[in-house]
Amino acid sequence: MPTTLSYIAPVILLALSNVFMTFAWYGHLKFDQKPLWIVVMISWGIAFFEYWLAVPANRMGHQVYSAAELKTMQEVITLVVFAVFSVTWLGEKLTLNHGVGFMLIAAGAWFIFRGPF
Repeated sequence: MPTTLSYIAPVILLALSNVFMTFAWYGHLKFDQKPLWIVVMISWGIAFFEYWLAVPANRMGHQVYSAAELKTMQEVITLVVFAVFSVTWLGEKLTLNHGVGFMLIAAGAWFIFRGPF
């Protein structure tokens, strides 16, 4: 019988993995003077730790969520992590267009978790 932890642990692990992956993919944008090969190697090293969180999250999560639900959850978490990252790390502003786009994605997530119709 699944416990509350069975539902919560994958969400926490996916959130943590997304922090690592966001830094791996976008953290180097603040350091555009560094040679590309260096930032690729550093990004690859960061992504290694992301996999150590994402793979267990999906394996544990698949006990209580469908693959589509896990993927949807991961995408929504990615957007939340990226929005915070882009404002705090990159100093970019979120606009109304971003908000509308995120809301449309959230609506799509609602349909994934709400179904089948």
